Amino acid sequence: MGSEDDERALLEAYILQNEGSGLYAGDGSVDSKGKPALKNDTGQWKACSFILGTFFCERLAFYGISTNLVNYFIEKLHERTVVASTNITNWKGTCYITPLIGAILADTYWGRYWTIAGFTTVYLIGMCTLTLSASVSALKPAECVGSVCPSATTAQYAVFLTGLYLIALGTGGIKPCIWPFGADQFDDTDPKERVKKGSYFNWFYFSQNIGAIIASSVLVWIQDNVGWGIGFGIPTALMGVCIASLLIGTPLYRFQKPGGSPLTRICQVLVASFRKRNLKVLEDNSLLHETQDRSSAIEGSRKLEHSNELRCLDKAALISDADIEHGDLCNPWRLCTVTQVEELKILIRMFPIWATGIVFSAVFAQMSTLFVVQGKLMKRTLGSVTIPAASLSFFDFVSVIIWVPIYDSIIIPIVKKFTSKERGFSQLQRMGIGLFVSILCMAAAALVEIKRLQLVTELGLEDEKVAVPLSILWQIPQYFLLGAAEVFTFIGQHEFYYEQAPDAMRSLCSALSLLTNSLGNYLSSLILTIVTYVTTKGGKAGWIPDNLNEGHLDYFYWLLAGLSFLNLVVYMVFSRNYKEKKAAAA
Repeated sequence: MGSEDDERALLEAYILQNEGSGLYAGDGSVDSKGKPALKNDTGQWKACSFILGTFFCERLAFYGISTNLVNYFIEKLHERTVVASTNITNWKGTCYITPLIGAILADTYWGRYWTIAGFTTVYLIGMCTLTLSASVSALKPAECVGSVCPSATTAQYAVFLTGLYLIALGTGGIKPCIWPFGADQFDDTDPKERVKKGSYFNWFYFSQNIGAIIASSVLVWIQDNVGWGIGFGIPTALMGVCIASLLIGTPLYRFQKPGGSPLTRICQVLVASFRKRNLKVLEDNSLLHETQDRSSAIEGSRKLEHSNELRCLDKAALISDADIEHGDLCNPWRLCTVTQVEELKILIRMFPIWATGIVFSAVFAQMSTLFVVQGKLMKRTLGSVTIPAASLSFFDFVSVIIWVPIYDSIIIPIVKKFTSKERGFSQLQRMGIGLFVSILCMAAAALVEIKRLQLVTELGLEDEKVAVPLSILWQIPQYFLLGAAEVFTFIGQHEFYYEQAPDAMRSLCSALSLLTNSLGNYLSSLILTIVTYVTTKGGKAGWIPDNLNEGHLDYFYWLLAGLSFLNLVVYMVFSRNYKEKKAAAA
């Protein structure tokens, strides 16, 4: 304990000595040697270039595996379509749950940098295992002979799944840490660096979509036409580049120290406030317990100013007669600091905003499901070329790539003139715009389906599962609108959860934001199940039968548009009353 106190005293001495000089970052960050981070020597874009390079390689590797994985299960492991789809769904679901593991380790013990470094190593081992399973004869099933396709042996299957789930574990340590770690390179207390941080979130998402485009085109082509061994080997090599990029930039990074278990601190506030439930909350907030040090008692966190919401939790920071009598002022299970209480208040305030992201993710899930099914029953030929229905997702990625520079270079400067805000829109305004655009996306999809069904009726194709003479290119607007919605909502969420999360809980809040993707898929499945059950009563075909020509997919799209509108109304209510975090300089 003595060494930690000495280290904190040293940090405070450094900052006090240079206060006002602007030499050191004011957010408590340190350099690779544990000393206060010099602004001119660390962080900002020179450090972020390596972090963006790391993330780009990881995303390219991930999409290089996941985009065409269903074909590997079916063609090489000889799985049935239903089994293959189930395996991939389970794996992707795991990829969105494991970030909770990485986030807790980062916030509690290792910090974001070492969590990323450790889990990229696990990721690389998984990639190597996967590549070997597709390259070594003994580890891959025999080829089909005519219509006879031998199943994979237990050992072959085990090796493949081991590699796959090591990747899921590896990405769980990278996803919740990589974009907060990049944002850590910009000082919250410096107005100029705060503006750069907003731009960073835009280009962070941009790099992800560039990786997705390359993976879904070049790497998929290599896997289908050259071989799976090389197709998996290239992403494996990229993971090596990913690790190298991270390590090379180490001297330039700014580091935030882990603040201990966020879950423990939450429980301490709840227990302490419950123990003092019979005490009256004081009107004078200055009498609430807070450390007198310049820095917060929580490692890696600035002090948080008291808020007047959820006053019942303030009881955890009341110094009772029993505390004084027993001299028990250092037991956080009995007495918490104001900053610790405010951490829990922030999480509670963020919850309704977080919940509205689930509905948006349910809309986003349609891109890889019903949009594809709809496209299959449209004219997919362009000259002599047949367009795969799933390939229209390319326009979603293109939309993001177009909208990010437009937003960063054109929209923000224009909006700043009217709002006087350093980033044009606030994070909450930006997310709200994205929720509104998602309604337009569902409306566009519904209008295309209405037109498609009109042609079905005119041509008398209700009982035939055949495509109608309506070009699949009419789907481009709905994909393009979805990409625009992503730029506003998903990037806005990244920025919001970083800025508004307690300093020592940023990785955890990042993981929770990723969890909305998983829950959105589950919500989409639930809505689809309920709609199918209700609309097929009495032997009816229902809205979404196997043959969409006799269904009403447009009704389902309008339903999602309606739910999205209600979601936007709820969001506006909570966002209008949202109280932003107020933190003091470290």
